[in-house]
Amino acid sequence: MNLAGADNSDMTSTGLEAMRPSDAERDRALAILREGAGSGRLSHDTFIRRMNFVLGAQTRSELAHATSDLGGSESKVVQLFRQLVTRVHELTGTLRTPAPAPGLALPPPGSPTVRIGRGDGATLRLTDLSVSRFHAELRHVGDGWMVRDLNTMNGTLVNGTRITSPTRVRPGDHLQFGAILYTLTAPDPR
Repeated sequence: MNLAGADNSDMTSTGLEAMRPSDAERDRALAILREGAGSGRLSHDTFIRRMNFVLGAQTRSELAHATSDLGGSESKVVQLFRQLVTRVHELTGTLRTPAPAPGLALPPPGSPTVRIGRGDGATLRLTDLSVSRFHAELRHVGDGWMVRDLNTMNGTLVNGTRITSPTRVRPGDHLQFGAILYTLTAPDPR
């Protein structure tokens, strides 16, 4: 593959292939090259040579020529998904791994009902606007704890599922009030 002397004989008559590649197109080509080097399909020397070629490419067809033998390993769906993730990353900034949910200790058995919300009377007061003034209740019943949503707009979720009736919860469950997420922990042994 001679990348240095690519000619324009493969361009279409519309001239679209002759257009200068955008920075995003160069970035995608570089990502394909990195993937090729990372998977062992390109040697380090070949990677460096092609990277320099991509950075100096004058046409889109030159970019395509530099990565044509590497793009075929992914299905079209995977390529489109990779492009979508790259575009979302460009629009939103850096991709972040969500922080682990903070722990919320269940009260000891026999404790009074815990009222959750933004309102002044809440036992657990959350100031986030996605939380209703009177959002949910956490109550000890029998041998465990039950959570009940108080007909809120943004809902209460247990392990990612919105609840519509009182639902049993235990340590390790994820409990979400509006946009606020907690991981339930065992009662604090005081």
